[in-house]
Amino acid sequence: MKVKITYDNIIFSLQKAGGISVVWYELLNRVLNDTEIDSQFIEHKSNNIFRNQLNIRTDTILENPYSKFPVSCQRYLNLKLEISGLFHSSYYRTSNSKKSINITTVHDFTYEHFRSGITKNIHSYQKYRAIQNSKKIICISENTKKDLLHLYPHIDENKVAVIYNGVSDNYKVLDVNPTNVLAEFMSFKTKEYAIYVGDRKSEYKNFVLGVEVCKDSKTPLVIVGGGQITSMEQKFLNQKLGKSFYVHFENLLNESLNILYNNALCLLYLSSYEGFGLPIIEAQKAGCPVIALEKSSIPEIIGPVSTMISNKNIPEIVEVIKILKSNNSFFYNQVNIGLNNSQRFSWDKFYKQTKDVYKEINNLYF
Repeated sequence: MKVKITYDNIIFSLQKAGGISVVWYELLNRVLNDTEIDSQFIEHKSNNIFRNQLNIRTDTILENPYSKFPVSCQRYLNLKLEISGLFHSSYYRTSNSKKSINITTVHDFTYEHFRSGITKNIHSYQKYRAIQNSKKIICISENTKKDLLHLYPHIDENKVAVIYNGVSDNYKVLDVNPTNVLAEFMSFKTKEYAIYVGDRKSEYKNFVLGVEVCKDSKTPLVIVGGGQITSMEQKFLNQKLGKSFYVHFENLLNESLNILYNNALCLLYLSSYEGFGLPIIEAQKAGCPVIALEKSSIPEIIGPVSTMISNKNIPEIVEVIKILKSNNSFFYNQVNIGLNNSQRFSWDKFYKQTKDVYKEINNLYF
């Protein structure tokens, strides 16, 4: 018997790209090719780069009851549609239909830990409401599950499944010498530069710490994503590193980022909190050592590396960079540990476990 599921694609309208968009894309890309899943979708206006890669048939797209509302309002409104079967939202919405069963994926508790005021209150209430009204909750790491049960101790632990994210096959150690194509990007030499990926504005991501580390270790910095460099950031980077000591790429395909990882000295992933930490696995799969803080989900994701730092200690991080630069044996040992660790994660494994959850809940209620 087919499992009937309605998917809410709201995340594709909330971000042009981003970690949750990647997860949702990888899920739907497999759903659309699975003959055991009877899928339909709720869509919203979007210019998301991942949504553009999905071939969703128009006859499987339901009418959006809130299409006249801006997405900034739609994101907080539960679905009032007469649908049956399972309902899985990409971002904390639920179905009010008595004929449907809600499943919620919880990615992290960033708002609960680092935000305040009305923004935190609205987001946290929506997340709580989704968790409360779901028969099954998927957490993307054991640490996220621990946070959930700490914040909501009344939730039955048996309702919670931990399913790790996967990693794209676009990330890999290149067979040919990647230095041949590095010049297409920039003038930095192979194994000379550090990479910083993603959000720079959130304080807990510790971008400033990464810049200070590069300054003190005399390491060029490649910045990827996170939006355009603002004039204030440019002034800061020019002051700390100098104009010729950093470069920024706003939008890179996986294949291009893979080339940068293959040539990098390390990925600087100095975030104080992560629900999972997908760039860690992407870098490791591409043969790039990762320097990270020993915080939240990172120890369970990164594996037994020797490049985790217990706290935001600049001299300690600088020392690790110096060892990576000067000790080839240590560098390639960290590469091999990372490569072995990355094999724990795959999108096919993620999908199989997610599908098992669907079958379990479908068999219980339908």
